[in-house]
Amino acid sequence: MYSRDPFNLRKAPPTALLFLQNAAATTIATSTQAIETTKQAIQDADMSSFAVPRHVPNFENAQRRLEDNVWSKFSGNDKGLPMYKDKPAGYGARRGARGWLKRKRTFALGGLVVLSCLYWLGWIGGGGSIDGSDKASPAKGGWSNLVPGTKKGDKADWDKRREAVKDAFLLSWRDYEAHGWGKDEYHPVSKSGRFMAEPGGLGWIIVDALDTMMLMNLTTELKHARQWVSQTLDYDKQQDVNTFETTIRMVGGLLSAHYLQDVLPGMKPEKDSEQDIWLEKATDLADKLMGAYESPSGVPWASVILRTGKGEASHADGGASSTAEATTLQLEMKYLAYLTGEAHYWEKAEKVMQVVDNNGAKDGLVPIFIYADRGTFRGEEIRLGSRGDSYYEYLIKQYYQTQKQEPIYLEMWDEALAGVKKHLITYSKDSDFTVLAERPNGLSGNLHPKMDHLVCFMPGTIALAATGGISITEAKKLPSWGKKQEEDMELARELMKTCIGMYRVNPTGLAPEIAHFNLYDPPKMMADKVLSSKGNLELDEGASWKADYIIKAADAHNLQRPETVESLFYMWRITGDEIYRQWGWEMFESFVKHTSVKDNGGFTSVNDVRVIPPPSRDNMESFWLAETLKYFYLLFGPNDVLPLDQIVLNTEAHPFPRFDASKKRFKTGWKRIPRDSKGNLIKEKAEVKSEKNEVGEDVVKKTVTKVVTQVQEPHPHR
Repeated sequence: MYSRDPFNLRKAPPTALLFLQNAAATTIATSTQAIETTKQAIQDADMSSFAVPRHVPNFENAQRRLEDNVWSKFSGNDKGLPMYKDKPAGYGARRGARGWLKRKRTFALGGLVVLSCLYWLGWIGGGGSIDGSDKASPAKGGWSNLVPGTKKGDKADWDKRREAVKDAFLLSWRDYEAHGWGKDEYHPVSKSGRFMAEPGGLGWIIVDALDTMMLMNLTTELKHARQWVSQTLDYDKQQDVNTFETTIRMVGGLLSAHYLQDVLPGMKPEKDSEQDIWLEKATDLADKLMGAYESPSGVPWASVILRTGKGEASHADGGASSTAEATTLQLEMKYLAYLTGEAHYWEKAEKVMQVVDNNGAKDGLVPIFIYADRGTFRGEEIRLGSRGDSYYEYLIKQYYQTQKQEPIYLEMWDEALAGVKKHLITYSKDSDFTVLAERPNGLSGNLHPKMDHLVCFMPGTIALAATGGISITEAKKLPSWGKKQEEDMELARELMKTCIGMYRVNPTGLAPEIAHFNLYDPPKMMADKVLSSKGNLELDEGASWKADYIIKAADAHNLQRPETVESLFYMWRITGDEIYRQWGWEMFESFVKHTSVKDNGGFTSVNDVRVIPPPSRDNMESFWLAETLKYFYLLFGPNDVLPLDQIVLNTEAHPFPRFDASKKRFKTGWKRIPRDSKGNLIKEKAEVKSEKNEVGEDVVKKTVTKVVTQVQEPHPHR
C-alpha cells in the first residue's frame, strides 16, 4: 500500500475533545451553508444562471432516466454519471433545503454552544499549509513560502512543486486503485464507485489517466492499467454511450498513450505483442462509434449503442446535438486516420465541419445546438461556455495538427475571434475586468454577464493561435507578427486575469462553476474601446475589485475543472512570465488544502467555494487525473516536455503529434461558401447558356438564383 503522506493529511487518532471540535465545526459550516443556499435560491428565482445538463454519457440509457428526473437533482452523492467536460453540473443545493434545515436545527444550535466553548478555551484556531506547518496560506502570505523547505523570499523550487503534483496524483490514484478499481465513477469519501456499463465497465478513469502516468513516469501504475485494458476492457455492450465524451476521453486517451510510448523512454511494454494494445483498442472503439455519423446530414448523433453501432438522437433539446460535441471529434479521428491509413475516419469527422459552416453563422459565432438529422442550427443562443466551447478550440488546433496544411480552419478561427471581440467581449464595473459574455437570444439580443469556468480555456487558446506554440520572443521575429497578434496576446492576458479572479475572489481560493459580473450600463464593449483591468487581484478581505464578481449559490460548486490551469500552462510556455506559474501554485495549494479527503483518500469536488471548509460532493472526475493534475505537472516542469510547436492537446488534454497529412494523401476536401463583407452567404449568380433542342433550334436556359445553403459532399481524400 502507498504509505507516504506528502501533504500531512494523515492525522493523529482523534481525541474525544477533537471529535467534539470537528463535529461542532462541521455542523455549523453545513447549517450556515444550507441557510445561505436557501436564501440565495429565493433571491435567484429568475434562474438566470440555471442550465440543465443534457445527454449525459451513459451506458444503460441512463441518459433518458436522468433527464426525466431533471438534472437539477444531481449532487455529488447521487447515482449520476461523470460530468461532461463541456457542460455545467446540476444544482443539487436547492433540493429539499427547507426540510433539511428543519431536521438539523437542533443539532446546529447544540453545535454553536460547543463551538463557543471550544473557542473560549482556545482549543480551536486556524489551519496550516499543505505540509502541516504554520506557513501562511496564499491569502495571508503569498505562494512563495508554501513548499516544504522554501522560505519566504527564496526562489521557488519548481522541481519540488512538480513532485508535489505527482504526489497528489498518487493519492487519488492509489485510493481509486484500492476502492474503485475499474469503476467508471468514483466517490473518494464513501470509497464507492459504479460501472457505467455492464459487465465490467469501460475503465473511464483508467483510460483517461494513461498518458498522465506516462508523463509522470509512473511505470508500476501504468503496468497495472495496461493489464486491465488488455485483459478486461471490451466494448461488446448493449448500452448507449455519448459520442463526444467517449471520443475525447477513451479514443483520445488510447491514442495519446500509443503516441507517448514511442517518444518517452521506458513506456513501452516488455512484450512486443503488447505494444499495439493502445492503438488496437482505440481502433476497435472508433469503429463502434462510426454509426453515430450515419445521420442524414453527417452531423453525428449524440449517442451510439456500442454493440450495434446504431446512432441515437439526443433525448433532450428537441433531439438536437450540442454543437461543441459534434465539432470536437476531429483531432482524434484525423490522427487515427493518419495512423491506420483509413480515410473514412477523416472524411466522416471532416464533413461535420462543412455542414456546420454551410449554415452561414454570423461573424463566425455558432449557436450551441444543431440537429443531426437536418444539419441546421436549433435556436440562436451564442456562448463560449457549455455546449459551445470546444468548437472554437478545435478550429485552430486542426490548423496546427496538420502543420498548417488546412488554412480553412485558420480562416474560420480568425473570423470567430473577430466575432468574439465584436459581440461578446465587455468589461466589468468598476475594475474593468475583461468579460467574455453570452448572447442567449442571438447576436441581436441582450448581453448576459456570465462566464462559465469552461470559458477559461480561451486565454490559452488565443495565445496558442497568436504564436503557433512558440515563445512570444521568437514569434515577434516572424514577418507574420503584427498589430493583430499584439492585440490578441493582450486579450489573452486580460482574460487570464479575469479567470484567476474567479479563484481569488473566494475564501477557499477555488473557482465556482459559473461567475457573473457587474457591468457598466450600458455595457462597454471591446469593439468600441479596449480597456485594461485595474489592480492586481489583491487578496485583502475588503479589496474593491471583488465587488465586480457575483457568485450565486447555485453556481458555487467546484468540479476540479482544468480550464484555468490549462490556460496558465499555455501562457507560461508562450510568454515566460513567472506570474502564471505563481498563480498556478496558489491554485494547486487551494485544491490540496480544501478538497483533500482524510486518510490519504485523494481529492473530491466540493459544493461551495465560498465557505471554509467547503462541503464535499464526494466525487472525483476523471478529468482531475487526465487534465487538471497533468496541466499543473506540465506548468511546473521543463518546457521541452510536450513542446507546443510539435504537438496539439485535445480537449481532454491528451497530446497528439503534429503530422504531415500529405504523407497519407489526406487533405481538406471541402470549400467554404463565399461570404460578403457583412458575413452573409453569397448568392449564386444566374447562369445563362444556349443549348440546341431536338430539332436543332437554339434554346436559352436560365438557372434560378438562390442562396447556397445545401450540404455538399466533400471531395475524396485520395
